[in-house]
Amino acid sequence: MSSTGRQVKIAAAIWGVSILLSRFVGIVREAVIGRVLGAGEQADVYWAAFVLPDFLNYLLAGGFLSIVFIPIFGGHLARGDEEAGWEAFSTIANFLLVALTALVAVLMWFAPPLVEHVIAPGFSDDATRVLARLTRIVLPAQIFIFVGGLISATLQARDRHVAPALAPLLYTGSIVFFGLLLGPTLGPEGFAWGVLVGGVLGPFGVPLADAWRNGGLRWRPVVDLRHPDFRKYLWLSLPLMIGQSIVVVDDWFIKRFGSLSATGTVAQLQYAKTLMKVPMGVFGVATGVGLYPSVARLIAQGQVAEAYGTLIRAVRAVLVLALTAGAGLIVAGTEVATVIWGTTRFSTADLQTVGTYTAVLCLGLWAWATASVYARGFYALEKTWLPTALGTAVTVAAWPLYQGLAASMGGLGLAWASSIALSVYVTGLAILLRRTMAPGSTERVGGTLVRMGVAVVVGVSAGWGLEAVLPALPALIRGALSGGTAAVLTLGIAGALGVAEVKTVTQAVARRLRRAGG
Repeated sequence: MSSTGRQVKIAAAIWGVSILLSRFVGIVREAVIGRVLGAGEQADVYWAAFVLPDFLNYLLAGGFLSIVFIPIFGGHLARGDEEAGWEAFSTIANFLLVALTALVAVLMWFAPPLVEHVIAPGFSDDATRVLARLTRIVLPAQIFIFVGGLISATLQARDRHVAPALAPLLYTGSIVFFGLLLGPTLGPEGFAWGVLVGGVLGPFGVPLADAWRNGGLRWRPVVDLRHPDFRKYLWLSLPLMIGQSIVVVDDWFIKRFGSLSATGTVAQLQYAKTLMKVPMGVFGVATGVGLYPSVARLIAQGQVAEAYGTLIRAVRAVLVLALTAGAGLIVAGTEVATVIWGTTRFSTADLQTVGTYTAVLCLGLWAWATASVYARGFYALEKTWLPTALGTAVTVAAWPLYQGLAASMGGLGLAWASSIALSVYVTGLAILLRRTMAPGSTERVGGTLVRMGVAVVVGVSAGWGLEAVLPALPALIRGALSGGTAAVLTLGIAGALGVAEVKTVTQAVARRLRRAGG
């Protein structure tokens, strides 16, 4: 195996374990939130409190800080000029720190009218007042998350992934801790304080400590707006700041139009997305994050075809893993929701609704899981304008889709709109990346997607058939039987249809089981 292949596997493994643990802790967080706040107005308000902070994050390309900065910092390291790398870091970090502080202050001041008229116009007056307060608590966390993301980028450029991978665990764990400690008395505000403390300790504190001890951190109090790396960073980030990708805006649409639907719609959709995002994050996001430094390095070395091949092989593996898990969730979503959230604060109808929403959202799971991988191909090429233009076009076109389906079908319509919009976006992203990066490549994804689609249909049909004849059983056992059957059969049918990655996946699992048993 090449050194690049080993680095990708090691990085993907680190991020895979991290995101698996993070999703597990996230499920614990959702369980705590659900059991404390339920699926009604309190939960709706809590989830809506993230709209304005998320907007700020997207406005300054916070989620893409490492993606944009890794090639800049890594380029200086490759040329043996580490000092120039830290000079670029200091200028960009200090600018962001000042800009963020100012923006957070402005948004905190205008929070009440923004939440009332823009974010959740369908909430009651009491809920709107609580939402404004929660938004003001959560907003300052973005300052630490942003700057911490830039510090993490310097570590990832050195192939140091452990600290950046651990940061989300501490962040989510803080929400759980404060939710359990303060939630019973303060309600959603207890969880909001957990967000703020977690943002300081996790995304900022963990990478800062590692960079200080082992990463050679040299953070100086300088700002040079004429610095070429600062200008390059702005140019690459600008399309991400002004372009509204449907991957991000989907949450905003769901919360805005969900607030105009029945009480609990926002929370029920959020819980369903949480379930769908487990395979999405463990397989898709982990692969994209772990893959990116190596793909960027290959492109910097002029090996664009090899970089594209590496990326597409990763996409095919993600499809196998994510869609196998998705088949299980489509069948057993209600049972999984019952196990996680229980029946104390959730009615049977609430749990069935979450299960139905999960099944519909999983129809777009292939797109959610691979979007991160495809997007990183563009970022490694430093062509951030292309995916942004596509994402903005899909977002504009999707607005009436979300609005119309929400008006006619409520939360179920929003789940369908989400899956449709993401599928259209990622299809366009895949076509555009191929034409841009490797128009003559023989690497293909379509065949794998079609075969996996057939396998999912067979697996889900068998799972539903089994569920129909099962006697009354505890949700955990019933879900394991029906969902497990769907997942195993999906994987088996995919292998029989010639999906090569199935063999790779099953062999890797077998090796890990043998090591665990030995």
